[in-house]
Amino acid sequence: MKLPKAVTSALAITVVAVPLFLLSPSAQAAPTLADVQARVQVLQEDAAAAAEGAQSAKVQLDQLNRTLNGIKQQAAVQGQTVNLLRKSLGAIAIEQYKSGGLSPSMELLFSADPTLYLSAAGSLDAITRRKSLQLHKFAAAEQRLNATTLTVNDKVALVAATRARLTTQAAQARSKLEEAEKLLSQLKKADRERLAKLAQLQEDADQANSLALAKGLGGISGRAGIALKFALKQIGDRYVFGAAGMQYWDCSGLTMRAMQAAGISLPHSAAAQAHSGKSVSLSALRPGDLVFFGRPISHVGIYLGDHRMVHAPHSGARVKVTSFGSSLGSKRLVAARRF
Repeated sequence: MKLPKAVTSALAITVVAVPLFLLSPSAQAAPTLADVQARVQVLQEDAAAAAEGAQSAKVQLDQLNRTLNGIKQQAAVQGQTVNLLRKSLGAIAIEQYKSGGLSPSMELLFSADPTLYLSAAGSLDAITRRKSLQLHKFAAAEQRLNATTLTVNDKVALVAATRARLTTQAAQARSKLEEAEKLLSQLKKADRERLAKLAQLQEDADQANSLALAKGLGGISGRAGIALKFALKQIGDRYVFGAAGMQYWDCSGLTMRAMQAAGISLPHSAAAQAHSGKSVSLSALRPGDLVFFGRPISHVGIYLGDHRMVHAPHSGARVKVTSFGSSLGSKRLVAARRF
Protein backbone atom coordinates (compact mmCIF):
# COMPACT_ATOMS: atom_id res chain seq x y z
CA MET A 1 0.00 0.00 0.00
CA LYS A 2 3.03 2.29 -0.15
CA LEU A 3 2.71 5.00 -2.72
CA PRO A 4 5.05 5.17 -5.69
CA LYS A 5 8.37 6.71 -4.74
CA ALA A 6 7.87 9.51 -7.23
CA VAL A 7 4.74 10.67 -5.44
CA THR A 8 6.11 10.46 -1.91
CA SER A 9 9.42 12.08 -2.76
CA ALA A 10 7.70 14.89 -4.63
CA LEU A 11 5.72 15.66 -1.51
CA ALA A 12 8.65 15.92 0.85
CA ILE A 13 7.64 19.57 1.27
CA THR A 14 5.67 19.97 4.47
CA VAL A 15 3.76 23.23 4.41
CA VAL A 16 4.26 25.43 7.43
CA ALA A 17 2.73 28.74 8.37
CA VAL A 18 4.98 31.30 6.68
CA PRO A 19 4.75 35.07 7.15
CA LEU A 20 4.33 36.70 3.76
CA PHE A 21 7.25 39.07 4.38
CA LEU A 22 9.58 36.05 4.30
CA LEU A 23 8.52 35.20 0.75
CA SER A 24 9.77 36.71 -2.45
CA PRO A 25 8.12 39.93 -3.75
CA SER A 26 6.36 37.92 -6.46
CA ALA A 27 4.84 35.65 -3.82
CA GLN A 28 3.67 38.63 -1.77
CA ALA A 29 1.75 39.82 -4.77
CA ALA A 30 -0.08 36.51 -5.09
CA PRO A 31 -3.16 36.63 -2.85
CA THR A 32 -3.79 32.89 -3.21
CA LEU A 33 -0.43 31.72 -1.87
CA ALA A 34 -1.62 31.47 1.74
CA ASP A 35 -4.68 29.57 0.53
CA VAL A 36 -2.44 27.16 -1.37
CA GLN A 37 -0.31 26.64 1.73
CA ALA A 38 -3.30 25.91 3.92
CA ARG A 39 -4.88 23.65 1.31
CA VAL A 40 -1.74 21.56 0.87
CA GLN A 41 -1.51 21.10 4.64
CA VAL A 42 -5.10 19.86 4.75
CA LEU A 43 -4.51 17.53 1.80
CA GLN A 44 -1.45 16.00 3.45
CA GLU A 45 -3.41 15.35 6.63
CA ASP A 46 -6.40 14.01 4.68
CA ALA A 47 -4.08 11.72 2.73
CA ALA A 48 -2.66 10.33 5.97
CA ALA A 49 -6.20 9.77 7.31
CA ALA A 50 -7.22 7.97 4.10
CA ALA A 51 -4.09 5.84 4.29
CA GLU A 52 -4.97 4.83 7.85
CA GLY A 53 -8.43 3.92 6.57
CA ALA A 54 -6.76 1.68 4.04
CA GLN A 55 -4.62 0.13 6.80
CA SER A 56 -7.77 -0.56 8.81
CA ALA A 57 -9.39 -2.24 5.81
CA LYS A 58 -6.23 -4.28 5.22
CA VAL A 59 -6.23 -5.56 8.80
CA GLN A 60 -9.92 -6.45 8.55
CA LEU A 61 -9.34 -8.16 5.19
CA ASP A 62 -6.56 -10.31 6.65
CA GLN A 63 -8.78 -11.30 9.56
CA LEU A 64 -11.70 -12.11 7.28
CA ASN A 65 -9.53 -14.23 5.01
CA ARG A 66 -8.24 -16.24 7.98
CA THR A 67 -11.80 -16.74 9.22
CA LEU A 68 -13.00 -17.69 5.75
CA ASN A 69 -10.23 -20.25 5.31
CA GLY A 70 -11.13 -21.79 8.67
CA ILE A 71 -14.81 -22.02 7.73
CA LYS A 72 -13.93 -23.55 4.34
CA GLN A 73 -11.86 -26.21 6.09
CA GLN A 74 -14.79 -26.88 8.41
CA ALA A 75 -17.11 -27.20 5.40
CA ALA A 76 -14.72 -29.66 3.75
CA VAL A 77 -14.71 -31.87 6.87
CA GLN A 78 -18.49 -31.67 7.12
CA GLY A 79 -18.79 -32.57 3.43
CA GLN A 80 -16.68 -35.67 4.01
CA THR A 81 -18.91 -36.64 6.93
CA VAL A 82 -22.03 -36.25 4.80
CA ASN A 83 -20.51 -38.38 2.04
CA LEU A 84 -19.55 -41.12 4.50
CA LEU A 85 -23.06 -41.18 5.96
CA ARG A 86 -24.55 -41.21 2.47
CA LYS A 87 -22.42 -44.26 1.63
CA SER A 88 -23.54 -45.91 4.86
CA LEU A 89 -27.18 -45.34 3.97
CA GLY A 90 -26.49 -46.67 0.49
CA ALA A 91 -25.16 -49.87 2.02
CA ILE A 92 -28.36 -50.13 4.06
CA ALA A 93 -30.41 -49.73 0.87
CA ILE A 94 -28.45 -52.49 -0.87
CA GLU A 95 -28.96 -54.76 2.12
CA GLN A 96 -32.69 -54.02 2.11
CA TYR A 97 -32.91 -54.68 -1.66
CA LYS A 98 -31.14 -58.03 -1.37
CA SER A 99 -33.53 -59.07 1.36
CA GLY A 100 -36.66 -58.28 -0.60
CA GLY A 101 -36.45 -55.08 -2.60
CA LEU A 102 -36.90 -51.46 -1.67
CA SER A 103 -39.84 -50.78 0.58
CA PRO A 104 -41.83 -47.53 0.32
CA SER A 105 -39.86 -46.27 3.30
CA MET A 106 -36.53 -46.81 1.52
CA GLU A 107 -37.85 -45.17 -1.64
CA LEU A 108 -38.74 -42.15 0.46
CA LEU A 109 -35.28 -42.26 2.04
CA PHE A 110 -33.60 -41.76 -1.32
CA SER A 111 -35.96 -39.08 -2.50
CA ALA A 112 -34.70 -35.53 -3.12
CA ASP A 113 -35.41 -34.53 0.47
CA PRO A 114 -34.23 -37.08 3.09
CA THR A 115 -35.67 -34.91 5.87
CA LEU A 116 -39.15 -35.98 4.69
CA TYR A 117 -38.24 -39.46 5.75
CA LEU A 118 -36.79 -38.26 9.01
CA SER A 119 -40.17 -36.90 10.11
CA ALA A 120 -41.78 -40.28 9.67
CA ALA A 121 -38.86 -42.54 10.54
CA GLY A 122 -40.22 -43.37 13.96
CA SER A 123 -43.35 -45.01 12.56
CA LEU A 124 -41.80 -46.98 9.72
CA ASP A 125 -41.10 -50.63 10.39
CA ALA A 126 -38.87 -51.31 7.41
CA ILE A 127 -35.72 -49.88 9.01
CA THR A 128 -34.21 -50.94 12.28
CA ARG A 129 -33.23 -48.62 15.09
CA ARG A 130 -29.66 -48.63 13.81
CA LYS A 131 -30.78 -47.54 10.37
CA SER A 132 -32.97 -44.81 11.81
CA LEU A 133 -30.03 -43.49 13.84
CA GLN A 134 -27.88 -43.33 10.69
CA LEU A 135 -30.59 -41.35 8.98
CA HIS A 136 -30.76 -38.90 11.86
CA LYS A 137 -27.00 -38.43 11.69
CA PHE A 138 -27.15 -37.90 7.94
CA ALA A 139 -29.88 -35.24 8.14
CA ALA A 140 -28.12 -33.41 11.00
CA ALA A 141 -24.78 -33.46 9.16
CA GLU A 142 -26.38 -32.16 6.00
CA GLN A 143 -28.04 -29.32 7.91
CA ARG A 144 -24.70 -28.35 9.46
CA LEU A 145 -23.04 -28.39 6.04
CA ASN A 146 -25.78 -26.20 4.56
CA ALA A 147 -25.42 -23.71 7.44
CA THR A 148 -21.64 -23.61 7.02
CA THR A 149 -22.01 -23.09 3.28
CA LEU A 150 -24.24 -20.07 3.92
CA THR A 151 -21.63 -18.70 6.34
CA VAL A 152 -18.94 -19.15 3.70
CA ASN A 153 -21.03 -17.21 1.20
CA ASP A 154 -21.56 -14.39 3.72
CA LYS A 155 -17.84 -14.16 4.48
CA VAL A 156 -16.97 -14.18 0.78
CA ALA A 157 -19.26 -11.17 0.32
CA LEU A 158 -17.62 -9.40 3.30
CA VAL A 159 -14.15 -10.11 1.89
CA ALA A 160 -15.15 -8.59 -1.45
CA ALA A 161 -16.62 -5.49 0.21
CA THR A 162 -13.57 -5.00 2.45
CA ARG A 163 -11.18 -5.44 -0.47
CA ALA A 164 -13.14 -2.79 -2.38
CA ARG A 165 -12.91 -0.43 0.63
CA LEU A 166 -9.15 -0.99 0.84
CA THR A 167 -8.78 -0.11 -2.84
CA THR A 168 -10.96 2.99 -2.49
CA GLN A 169 -9.13 4.30 0.61
CA ALA A 170 -5.71 3.76 -0.96
CA ALA A 171 -6.86 5.57 -4.10
CA GLN A 172 -8.13 8.48 -1.99
CA ALA A 173 -4.76 8.78 -0.28
CA ARG A 174 -2.94 8.87 -3.62
CA SER A 175 -5.46 11.35 -5.00
CA LYS A 176 -4.99 13.74 -2.06
CA LEU A 177 -1.23 13.75 -2.48
CA GLU A 178 -1.46 14.19 -6.23
CA GLU A 179 -3.74 17.17 -5.68
CA ALA A 180 -1.28 18.63 -3.19
CA GLU A 181 1.58 18.18 -5.63
CA LYS A 182 -0.44 19.84 -8.37
CA LEU A 183 -1.06 22.87 -6.16
CA LEU A 184 2.61 23.13 -5.30
CA SER A 185 3.59 22.83 -8.96
CA GLN A 186 1.47 25.87 -9.76
CA LEU A 187 3.65 28.06 -7.56
CA LYS A 188 6.57 29.88 -9.09
CA LYS A 189 9.89 28.10 -8.78
CA ALA A 190 11.29 30.70 -6.38
CA ASP A 191 8.28 30.33 -4.08
CA ARG A 192 8.49 26.53 -4.15
CA GLU A 193 12.16 26.65 -3.26
CA ARG A 194 11.52 29.17 -0.50
CA LEU A 195 8.75 27.03 0.98
CA ALA A 196 10.89 23.89 0.76
CA LYS A 197 13.74 25.62 2.60
CA LEU A 198 11.46 26.96 5.31
CA ALA A 199 9.85 23.55 5.68
CA GLN A 200 13.28 21.98 6.06
CA LEU A 201 14.24 24.54 8.71
CA GLN A 202 10.99 23.85 10.59
CA GLU A 203 11.53 20.08 10.49
CA ASP A 204 15.12 20.53 11.70
CA ALA A 205 13.92 22.72 14.57
CA ASP A 206 11.22 20.19 15.48
CA GLN A 207 13.77 17.39 15.43
CA ALA A 208 16.21 19.25 17.68
CA ASN A 209 13.42 20.06 20.14
CA SER A 210 12.16 16.47 20.05
CA LEU A 211 15.61 15.04 20.73
CA ALA A 212 16.06 17.43 23.66
CA LEU A 213 12.73 16.36 25.15
CA ALA A 214 13.58 12.68 24.61
CA LYS A 215 16.94 13.12 26.35
CA GLY A 216 15.27 14.64 29.37
CA LEU A 217 12.67 11.89 29.62
CA GLY A 218 13.39 9.28 32.25
CA GLY A 219 12.00 7.32 35.14
CA ILE A 220 9.37 5.47 33.08
CA SER A 221 9.60 1.76 33.78
CA GLY A 222 7.91 -1.38 32.55
CA ARG A 223 6.38 -1.91 29.14
CA ALA A 224 5.44 1.77 28.81
CA GLY A 225 9.08 2.77 29.23
CA ILE A 226 10.28 0.20 26.70
CA ALA A 227 7.73 1.30 24.09
CA LEU A 228 8.54 4.98 24.59
CA LYS A 229 12.29 4.37 24.39
CA PHE A 230 11.83 2.54 21.08
CA ALA A 231 9.60 5.25 19.58
CA LEU A 232 11.90 8.08 20.68
CA LYS A 233 14.85 6.39 18.97
CA GLN A 234 13.00 6.82 15.66
CA ILE A 235 12.86 10.64 15.92
CA GLY A 236 13.91 12.10 12.59
CA ASP A 237 12.75 9.12 10.50
CA ARG A 238 10.42 10.05 7.66
CA TYR A 239 6.72 9.29 7.30
CA VAL A 240 5.69 6.91 4.48
CA PHE A 241 2.23 5.40 3.99
CA GLY A 242 2.01 1.79 5.15
CA ALA A 243 5.59 1.75 6.51
CA ALA A 244 6.50 0.03 9.76
CA GLY A 245 10.26 0.55 10.08
CA MET A 246 12.99 0.48 10.45
CA GLN A 247 13.67 3.63 8.45
CA TYR A 248 10.23 4.84 7.41
CA TRP A 249 7.00 4.86 9.43
CA ASP A 250 3.34 5.71 9.38
CA CYS A 251 1.57 6.48 12.65
CA SER A 252 0.23 3.00 13.44
CA GLY A 253 3.37 1.30 12.10
CA LEU A 254 5.42 3.21 14.67
CA THR A 255 3.12 2.41 17.59
CA MET A 256 2.84 -1.24 16.48
CA ARG A 257 6.62 -1.73 16.50
CA ALA A 258 7.11 0.23 19.72
CA MET A 259 4.57 -1.91 21.56
CA GLN A 260 6.04 -5.03 19.96
CA ALA A 261 9.40 -4.11 21.50
CA ALA A 262 7.57 -4.18 24.86
CA GLY A 263 6.14 -7.64 24.14
CA ILE A 264 2.68 -6.47 23.04
CA SER A 265 1.24 -7.56 19.69
CA LEU A 266 -0.91 -4.98 17.89
CA PRO A 267 -2.32 -4.77 14.36
CA HIS A 268 -1.00 -2.21 11.87
CA SER A 269 -4.02 0.10 12.09
CA ALA A 270 -4.86 3.00 14.40
CA ALA A 271 -8.56 2.07 14.40
CA ALA A 272 -7.78 -1.57 15.23
CA GLN A 273 -5.27 -0.63 17.94
CA ALA A 274 -7.98 1.45 19.62
CA HIS A 275 -9.75 -1.85 20.49
CA SER A 276 -6.71 -3.33 22.26
CA GLY A 277 -5.52 -2.86 25.81
CA LYS A 278 -7.53 -1.11 28.52
CA SER A 279 -9.57 2.04 27.97
CA VAL A 280 -8.20 5.08 29.81
CA SER A 281 -9.95 8.32 30.70
CA LEU A 282 -8.53 11.23 28.71
CA SER A 283 -8.11 13.08 32.00
CA ALA A 284 -5.95 10.30 33.47
CA LEU A 285 -3.29 9.80 30.78
CA ARG A 286 0.09 8.36 31.74
CA PRO A 287 3.33 8.10 29.73
CA GLY A 288 3.21 5.07 27.45
CA ASP A 289 -0.55 5.25 26.79
CA LEU A 290 -1.63 5.25 23.17
CA VAL A 291 -3.70 8.31 22.23
CA PHE A 292 -6.11 8.27 19.28
CA PHE A 293 -7.45 11.07 17.12
CA GLY A 294 -10.32 11.55 14.64
CA ARG A 295 -13.77 10.13 14.01
CA PRO A 296 -13.38 7.59 12.57
CA ILE A 297 -10.02 7.09 14.25
CA SER A 298 -7.26 7.97 11.79
CA HIS A 299 -4.19 8.80 13.90
CA VAL A 300 -2.32 7.42 16.90
CA GLY A 301 0.69 8.44 18.99
CA ILE A 302 2.40 7.46 22.27
CA TYR A 303 1.82 9.80 25.18
CA LEU A 304 4.89 11.28 26.87
CA GLY A 305 3.21 13.37 29.54
CA ASP A 306 2.64 17.11 29.78
CA HIS A 307 0.28 17.04 26.77
CA ARG A 308 2.99 15.72 24.44
CA MET A 309 3.26 12.61 22.31
CA VAL A 310 5.75 11.00 19.93
CA HIS A 311 4.24 10.15 16.56
CA ALA A 312 4.70 9.91 12.79
CA PRO A 313 2.56 12.84 11.55
CA HIS A 314 1.95 12.76 7.78
CA SER A 315 3.61 12.84 4.37
CA GLY A 316 6.57 15.18 4.23
CA ALA A 317 7.12 15.13 7.99
CA ARG A 318 9.40 13.19 10.32
CA VAL A 319 8.82 11.27 13.53
CA LYS A 320 8.75 13.90 16.26
CA VAL A 321 7.41 14.97 19.64
CA THR A 322 4.32 17.14 19.31
CA SER A 323 2.16 19.00 21.81
CA PHE A 324 -1.60 18.55 21.65
CA GLY A 325 -4.70 19.56 23.57
CA SER A 326 -8.22 18.34 23.00
CA SER A 327 -7.36 17.97 19.34
CA LEU A 328 -4.49 17.62 16.88
CA GLY A 329 -5.20 19.97 14.01
CA SER A 330 -8.68 19.13 12.80
CA LYS A 331 -8.70 15.73 14.56
CA ARG A 332 -10.23 15.47 18.01
CA LEU A 333 -8.59 13.44 20.76
CA VAL A 334 -11.14 10.65 21.12
CA ALA A 335 -9.60 7.72 23.03
CA ALA A 336 -6.64 6.35 24.96
CA ARG A 337 -5.54 2.79 25.70
CA ARG A 338 -3.15 1.39 28.32
CA PHE A 339 -1.22 -1.89 28.14
